[in-house]
Amino acid sequence: MQIQDRFMSPQWKARFKGYVQVTKPGIIFGNLISVAGGFLLAAKGDVNLVLMLASLVGLSLVVASGCAINNCIDRDIDAKMQRTCKRVTVTGEIAVGNVLAFGLALGVLGFSILALFTNALALLFAVIGYIVYVGVYSLYMKRNSVYGTLVGSFSGAVPPVVGYCSVTGQMDMGAAILLLMFSLWQMPHSYAIAIFRFNDYAAANIPVLPVAEGMTKAKLHIVLYIAVFALVSALLPLAGYTGIAFMAVTCATSLWWLAMALKGYRHGVDMHRWARQVFGFSIITITALSVTMALDFQAVSQTPLFTLVR
Repeated sequence: MQIQDRFMSPQWKARFKGYVQVTKPGIIFGNLISVAGGFLLAAKGDVNLVLMLASLVGLSLVVASGCAINNCIDRDIDAKMQRTCKRVTVTGEIAVGNVLAFGLALGVLGFSILALFTNALALLFAVIGYIVYVGVYSLYMKRNSVYGTLVGSFSGAVPPVVGYCSVTGQMDMGAAILLLMFSLWQMPHSYAIAIFRFNDYAAANIPVLPVAEGMTKAKLHIVLYIAVFALVSALLPLAGYTGIAFMAVTCATSLWWLAMALKGYRHGVDMHRWARQVFGFSIITITALSVTMALDFQAVSQTPLFTLVR
């Protein structure tokens, strides 16, 4: 009874909530959708439920690990930002060493699941994405270069490729399109966040594009990246990986997103409200495409660009 009372205590609940928060559940959930989309696109209706579950759980744990360690790395700049100043790694509610150990444990478990149940290529992409996010982006690029967003976009594009390669075991044109498509999507999505969180990034001296080079350039880049994203996402149906339903959804969402981005050039536009709209619709766009490609797959012949032996 004493053990039960301990786990029901407000202190334990707060600590548990803190450990959950450092993994950034919203990011994990978003990645789950993209992993499932890539997996089901490659499976083409022949779904191995054990493999799918292992891919989803393994990659989710890897993402959670990267987010937890990112919290440890970013605690100094998080303290300067209104949005992040109450994170447990900033307030000291949970010791940084404990969060780091927790993150490492999640990573070991996640990579182990991928290694045991998927294949070498899926594991390789997960490892590369993790290194880019934790090592290259979090430790250096985010703090020192306007190109940090571009570097970080690669790690954000890895999840659907891991799901896809878990099924195929090879890097074919479909996987390459997914990697490019999701990388391109990350850019306007992230720049929109940087605009409506401008004061936070400026206070922390983080050189995101709107802070480092101004709103005008950031608006232009948002428009250009959405336009290229629209073209690249159309390659999935054009190459025969998806059907007419995906083409209809990608054209509708991408063009609407682009029209929304162009509204940023209106005279007297509320930049904060506009950026939030661009950000919000970016979530709708990528979710719609992930779901549609999972359902509207086509039995295209997969020609590998390269294959790794299991």
